Amino acid sequence: MYLTMNRFKVKPGQEEAFERVWKSRDSHLKAVPGFVAFHLLKGPQTADHVLYASHTAWDSEAAFRDWTRSDAFRKAHANAGGNADLYNGAPELEIFETVQALT
Repeated sequence: MYLTMNRFKVKPGQEEAFERVWKSRDSHLKAVPGFVAFHLLKGPQTADHVLYASHTAWDSEAAFRDWTRSDAFRKAHANAGGNADLYNGAPELEIFETVQALT
């Protein structure tokens, strides 16, 4: 399993707009080979932001890397820069490889 996570620091009062962007966009993920799951999570609020994280699970690092070079990736991120006013800073990408799994 390979997990990618983007952390977003959303400006207070912009939570609804941020969630609407994510819920209304077509991620094109379901048709991508190696895609396992996606979750958008809402975290704690601080004085200057509300923390969100998007988690995407993949069968392998290769599947994730292939997606980042695909038409599906370009389509899903076509308007990503158009919502910069919702954030306090750029998203932070973190990548994890499974070292233990319990089912």
